[in-house]
Amino acid sequence: MEKNKAVFLDRDGVINRDKGFVCRTADFELLPDVVEMLRLFRERGYLLILITNQTGIGKGFYTRQDVEDVHAFMNTQLHREGVFFDAIYYCVHHPDTGKCLCRKPASLLVEKAIARFGVDPAKSFFIGDKEQDVQAGAGAGVRGFRIAVNSSLRPFGSLIL
Repeated sequence: MEKNKAVFLDRDGVINRDKGFVCRTADFELLPDVVEMLRLFRERGYLLILITNQTGIGKGFYTRQDVEDVHAFMNTQLHREGVFFDAIYYCVHHPDTGKCLCRKPASLLVEKAIARFGVDPAKSFFIGDKEQDVQAGAGAGVRGFRIAVNSSLRPFGSLIL
């Protein structure tokens, strides 16, 4: 049986404009080309999986519900355009408040998605705007690509042939 392939994506700075802690729907803004590129990834047979650290929860700046509200808002915008994430995984911890296994650069959340969806890491990739995103992918055997914060996903159109 052939395994699935996936695009793992960081959230802030990759999917939406990074404005610091994006924890309110009023602050959430999809980046240009995101919908187009997510649609292209999907058309090429990739699962779409969001992996994000939400350290503001661990620091007490905002709540899990705030993050869930932002994700619901994001999903509504994406669904209107005919695209969606197959799964969203986020770490709520901050290193100052304790150790965890799920915070990127650790690969646990990527590994959970691989196991849940039967993903072939060799056919998948992780796009993020920080080195910790690339490391999280690498820890699970997924090739990582680091992009500039708030930049376009368009260059990845040729990667997914």
